[in-house]
Amino acid sequence: MIRKVIIPIAGLGTRFLPQSKILPKEFFPLVDKPIIQYIIEEVINSGIKQIVFVVNPERNLISDYFKSNSDLDKLLKRQNKNDFLSEIKKIESITKNISFSFVKQKKPLGNGHAILQAKNKIGKTEPYGVLFNDDVIISKTPCLFQLSQVFKTYQKPIIALKKVPKDKVFHYGIVETEKIANRFYKIKGIVEKPSVDSAPSNLAIIGRYILTREVFAELEKIPLVKNKEMLLTDAFERMLKNNKTIYGYEIEGEWMECGDKERWLKSNLALSLRHLRFGPKLKSYLKQI
Repeated sequence: MIRKVIIPIAGLGTRFLPQSKILPKEFFPLVDKPIIQYIIEEVINSGIKQIVFVVNPERNLISDYFKSNSDLDKLLKRQNKNDFLSEIKKIESITKNISFSFVKQKKPLGNGHAILQAKNKIGKTEPYGVLFNDDVIISKTPCLFQLSQVFKTYQKPIIALKKVPKDKVFHYGIVETEKIANRFYKIKGIVEKPSVDSAPSNLAIIGRYILTREVFAELEKIPLVKNKEMLLTDAFERMLKNNKTIYGYEIEGEWMECGDKERWLKSNLALSLRHLRFGPKLKSYLKQI
């Protein structure tokens, strides 16, 4: 079973400059909570108890966000702001259900390099999940739990997939597949941002994975080349060339993309309009303007 996950948050968030100079991308809000909180809640709701964060050594706000602040608590109590105090306590309670540990990625050398930094935090034989904060999945059954249920049976690396419109494939990593069962595929190849005509399918890779130790081994074989990032897909391509098995699962749920400003704004709008508290007021406001 999956006991640990890796969440890389050491990136510079260049697509969100200049805001990301000050605020790390994982703390950009989606409606009324930051992106990273959605990711952590997915992990908890999937039954995972340990998160390894790969962080930028110069800024790590995770601990500050989730730890208690007695001075703030006292101030809110004095001002009778009990609703705000309740929200703060909900955030603090998250850490009672899960443990955090941290490793540093000193230079932004790619997502594969980030994952490799967490190798020593993962047991020698145990599988692990990886979640990227470019993607939030809204689903009844947590995305990571869906993947873990498939992994129980097959015990091989699994990539989360989602169908995209054929005219949008050039935005994504697209997989070539052999269908095994409903929503379940064997990965035959991966093409990064293919043209509409050359795309092998319209199944795009989402930032959710369950991986095995052999992925670390493949990442270690990839040489670091100046001005070239070490990517997780590089390891997958090496594995496929060596006839190793990788599966893909088309997850159930709604994919809220947060990888750049436009997609983050669209996700914010969609979630805001369906929010129980804010949705009706925003719909009314949209009619006014």
